[in-house]
Amino acid sequence: MREAEFDAVADAYEDQHAASIRFSGESPEYFARYKIDDVAREMGSGSRETSRILDFGGGTGNALPHLTAAFPGAGIVLLDPSAQSLSVAERRFPGAAVFREFDGQTIPYEDDRFDLIFTACVFHHIPAAAHGALLREILRVLRPGGSFFVFEHNPRNPLTRHAVRSCPFDENAVLIDAADMAGRVSGAGFTDLKRVYRVFFPGRLAALRPLERFLGGVPIGGQYYVRALKPS
Repeated sequence: MREAEFDAVADAYEDQHAASIRFSGESPEYFARYKIDDVAREMGSGSRETSRILDFGGGTGNALPHLTAAFPGAGIVLLDPSAQSLSVAERRFPGAAVFREFDGQTIPYEDDRFDLIFTACVFHHIPAAAHGALLREILRVLRPGGSFFVFEHNPRNPLTRHAVRSCPFDENAVLIDAADMAGRVSGAGFTDLKRVYRVFFPGRLAALRPLERFLGGVPIGGQYYVRALKPS
């Protein structure tokens, strides 16, 4: 993971992100919130049993307020290789999580530690050759029966590709097709995979968003997620 690259943009990350998605009619807050809403909905009653959460590659902390609202009382670790991003996250949300730096290879926690691991738009910044090893690390620190959610940009969506091209910190990003991401997650040893496409309607068509629950299998949404479980 390119920690030096994100150290350099950490202070400007929010502004650059907002500029790159301005055409969507939404703010970074919307994109962070819908992801955690999706996670909480998928977890259902299991949300009450979720006491330890890992925000893998959590950067400047956009998911944190939504994680704390959706999983009250849970202990959250925000893990990132960028020390500057962690500093920004802790300044924005003091006390909301344990802010932990790592080397981009080995997650500094024991086996079976977390009930839920969440990662959003991280893997397209990681060389594909490293995905398998990192996914196996995530599997290692997830408890048996625990849930893993990976959200990514959908390269089949032209507006998503435009947003990525427009964003300075995405200069080296390599977008990942949902089928490829699911295959890598499965190959790392996860089971019970579910793949869902999201973000079909821009802000000016927000009234149509309730229809998205019927479109999860249509591969043209702006983003997607893969949910998987660690075998019990």
